[in-house]
Amino acid sequence: MKPAHKALWRGAASLALLGAVVALADPARVLAQLRHAHPGWLAMGLAAAIASNIVSAWRWRALARWLGADVSMRDASRWYFQAIGLNALLPGAVLGGDVYRAVVLRRAGQDTLASSWSVVLDRVSGLWMLCAIGGLGAAACADVLAPWLRLPAGAFVALMLAGTALWLVLPWALPALLRRWGLRWLAPLRAAAERPDFNQQMGWQALSSAAVQVLSAAALAGGGLALGVQLPLSAWAFAIAPVFLMAALPVSVGGWGTREAAAVAALAPFGVAAPAAVGVGVIYGLYALVQGAMGALAFGLPARDEAIK
Repeated sequence: MKPAHKALWRGAASLALLGAVVALADPARVLAQLRHAHPGWLAMGLAAAIASNIVSAWRWRALARWLGADVSMRDASRWYFQAIGLNALLPGAVLGGDVYRAVVLRRAGQDTLASSWSVVLDRVSGLWMLCAIGGLGAAACADVLAPWLRLPAGAFVALMLAGTALWLVLPWALPALLRRWGLRWLAPLRAAAERPDFNQQMGWQALSSAAVQVLSAAALAGGGLALGVQLPLSAWAFAIAPVFLMAALPVSVGGWGTREAAAVAALAPFGVAAPAAVGVGVIYGLYALVQGAMGALAFGLPARDEAIK
């Protein structure tokens, strides 16, 4: 099947999934929720989402410079927000925007390996901290989540905390793991892991990724509060993991459909009705569209020589 046909089918499947989720939640009730959304909370959520992606752009720039690719903060922000717009519109969820960032950095005269690895490690760093914060949020919500899994609350907390602790220390085992893996294509990463400032860079990655995910949770919570969904911060910290992971799967267009389905599943244990949960997912998706448009207005559309061919 040709790539264009695959993209078309993927887009159709994404829209069909979104339509099915909305239909099951009752379209009239979903629209009523969105129509009565509180503008102040919507603005707060959007501001948190923008702040999250500004920190993300700074994190990517710092990582790229550490790997040897020189990029200014203005260019990093411009390309990052353009990538957000591509992610929200193209099939493949975050893959389209990630490929775009790697390509424009390489075409700006930077090393090909550094350009590619900066994007890969930036994405992995975000997913690493997303899962960690989700695990801590789940542990804090043990009284709600443990019964759904038919586990004692104490055992659930111990499992989440132990798993999160092991997950958090995993990157510091990377140098040893890379020394054992002799794959040639991992040579640039192996060289970076052997640098004396590796631990310092990992610390900065951890702090910046934590800030990104906290702000992202605040953005999701802002959308929820706009619809009258009032949950503790720990619940939103848990919810971002399934919601954002499902939205990042390369099986949809901009995460539409998968994000809303995950929001329904993640918020159901907290008593959030399906129409409101779908509304929360839709609002977060709209935040991405708004940021993509803002990025185009503030930084310009992708130039002809930056377009992905």
